[in-house]
Amino acid sequence: MQYNDPMKTATLPPVRVAPEFRSELEGVLEQGESLSQFVESAVRATVEKRKNQAEFVRRGIAAIESTKQSGAGIPAEVVIARLEAKLSAAKKTKKLRGR
Repeated sequence: MQYNDPMKTATLPPVRVAPEFRSELEGVLEQGESLSQFVESAVRATVEKRKNQAEFVRRGIAAIESTKQSGAGIPAEVVIARLEAKLSAAKKTKKLRGR
């Protein structure tokens, strides 16, 4: 015998807000959208955003570690010096065109 009952749903804790904010929130609901649907959508979007941020940070840290191990990185001072040289050249070009 196989048990195929899907997981039961759970509720989120109630959130207390000022009456003015609730009125503002109700004013932005789309036609036919309930407050519960809005809250669930907002929570889902925030969870997804935080997961994406965590993955981005994880990949960044892994890239930094890989660069350190390979020794293929360019020191920040070198990068900044190159950018400053480009900026200086661009300013000179702009002055020449402005004459």
